[in-house]
Amino acid sequence: MKQKLFDELSHRIGALLPEGTESIRADIETSIHLFVQETFNKLNLVSREEFDLQSALLQRSREKLDRLEKQLETLTRNTENTPENNKPENNPPD
Repeated sequence: MKQKLFDELSHRIGALLPEGTESIRADIETSIHLFVQETFNKLNLVSREEFDLQSALLQRSREKLDRLEKQLETLTRNTENTPENNKPENNPPD
């Protein structure tokens, strides 16, 4: 996909060259292609597939975090309500 984009972009730019430049068109297209490819590589872009994969991983992590927070809340509530914690020696005066 990325390669096709580079090829198409360099070809379109090459097509904009004036008449009579056919002899250097291939060299110019190659130079443009390399320049565009280098520029995109410097941007550290990720593919759509990698982005979707990371998004799904993040969604699963969020769901797991929500479940763990609810479990912690339930455990904390249950611990606070145990008879052992309601003894006067466990509850210091205000």
